[in-house]
Parts: sequence; C-alpha cells; structure tokens
Amino acid sequence: MASIREVAEEAGFAPATVSRYLNGHIKLKPSTQKKIEDAIDKLGYRGNGLARRLATGKSETLGFVTTDISYPFFASIASAAEREATRLGYALAVFNTRNDIMREMQILSYLQTRQLDGVIIMTNHTQTEDLATQITNDSHVVILDEDIPGAVGPRVFAENRQGGRLAARHFLENGHRSFAVISGPRGLISVEERIEGFKEELSVHGLSLPSDMIFSGPYSEETGGLGVDHFRNSPDRPTAMFATADNLCLGAIREANAANLKIPDDLSIIGFDDIPNADLLAPPLTTIRQGTAELGAESVRLMLGRLRGEIDPSVTTRIPVTLIERQSVRRMD
Repeated sequence: MASIREVAEEAGFAPATVSRYLNGHIKLKPSTQKKIEDAIDKLGYRGNGLARRLATGKSETLGFVTTDISYPFFASIASAAEREATRLGYALAVFNTRNDIMREMQILSYLQTRQLDGVIIMTNHTQTEDLATQITNDSHVVILDEDIPGAVGPRVFAENRQGGRLAARHFLENGHRSFAVISGPRGLISVEERIEGFKEELSVHGLSLPSDMIFSGPYSEETGGLGVDHFRNSPDRPTAMFATADNLCLGAIREANAANLKIPDDLSIIGFDDIPNADLLAPPLTTIRQGTAELGAESVRLMLGRLRGEIDPSVTTRIPVTLIERQSVRRMD
C-alpha cells in the first residue's frame, strides 16, 4: 500500500500538507485538492478513510438501486457493479425497491445529505415525471437498463433493438413464418426497442407482426404463462414466440408443459437476458445474452466520470448483445 510520503511526492506537495488535508486540518484550493486526490487514486492509497471523507466531504459510497434483487439478471448486474466500485476504491450500497417509486425517490434524496456520492438507478416504471425531475435536480445519477424520459444524466442500455433483430433472424433461419411476442409493460425502452428490432427484421423478409400477436404485462413469470395460454387458443397459433425477458420464458414454459405443448416441437421460444441456469431449463433456452458484467462495470465507470466532471450528462452507452443458441427453437421441415 502506498504511503502518505509517496502520495505527496506524486502530487508535488510536502507530506505534512497531504497529512493535514487528509485529516481535515487544512482547507486547500480546489486545484490542489484535485492533485492530491488524483495521486491517491493513482497509487491506491487508502489510509484513514474516515479522515479522508471528512476532509473531502465525500462518502466514498455509491448507491445501486434495483427493482428486484432476487431476479438473477439484476443480481448479476449489481454484483458486477460492486466488484468494479471496489476496484476503484468505492463502496456500493445496494437498495432493493420492489419497484416502489417513492422508495426510489427517497434513496435519491441521500445524495443531498451526502450519505451517497452518486446513485446508479434501475427502475421499471412507465410514469416517471417526478423521478425525472429529482434526477435532473441532482447531477450525480446514472440511469441503467430502463430509461427515465426527461431526466438529465448518463445512460447505460443494452443493444435492445439488435437483440430483437437477432431473435427474429434466428426464427427465420429455422423456417418459421408465424410469430408472437410476449413482452413486459409497453412504454419501457427494453420492451419497445426489442419489439421494434424484431419487427424490423421481419419486414426485411416481407413479413409483419400484427398488433394482436403481442401480449404485454408486468415483467413476471405469470405474464409469460398468460401469454402462452392466450396464443395457444388463437386460431392462428404461432410456431415461434419471442419473450422480451427470460423470466417471461419461465412462466411460458411452465404453462406450455401444463397444456401438453412440447417445446420446441409445438412451440419454439427465444428469451432475452440469458439468466443463470437458462441452460438447465428443459429444453435449454435459446436467448439473447446481455453482458451483465459490462452493464454493471460501465455504470460505475460512468458514475465516477460524472463525479469528476469528465462525462457529459447526455452520453448514452450501449452494451452489445449476442444470440445464445440452445435447444428451444425447432428447425421447421
């Protein structure tokens, strides 16, 4: 571990000056503080964390807000964010809101009391005006996974539209011509972009997705089951079904089994996320993989860049997606 003397040499100041600064006994001009902080970050000096926090007015803690930590996709992102925050010298406090917007706004208020230096927020609402206003009023927020329209702040999203296109392309390459979509709530960026991409790829091949072949509801297993029940009674029952999240697939597969529909013989399914153990389902699930490690780590990097004033609030980073082919799609004769 680096010493105060090494930090002082790197910053170009006397060790006594650095020591007094870290212990809160001296107030330095911003440019001098930045040189010392940059040296600390470069050398990985930790020292007396409490003294440093008192001196800088920083908690050295980031908040990570998620709607449901029990869902493997969200848990994987939170784990990756925590790992990156720790690597960069920050603690990460994870808040599970159960999609309660008032709880989300309460956590954002911790920024004003300096309990948190910044907040990475994953939300799942279609009506977010109050949330957007609160985020815009505080500059230390990164929006992750789902959009919050009207909010000013950096964003990190998956390549949702490309994922939809990859799913449609895989169905088409396997001879399917009859399609349905089970989705989360309409209005969410993950839903709209994934459906748009799916439809765009169909249109390239002269096909379309009628509006009545889209079944929407909360992002839950129950919605997936209801979707299968809805479409299996349709006079034009589809052979291929795209779900905009893997948890929808869990309910869809359960309902298909209960209705004696064989996957993929009677119904082919592609999901989105590639949650842990998707390969252990029966059959193993073909899905669009989002890079949870990249989503989590990039959100932390953007957050720290924002805190340093190096990141423009209008920046949006897109994380690539890939199709993971397993055994839930049938090759049509």
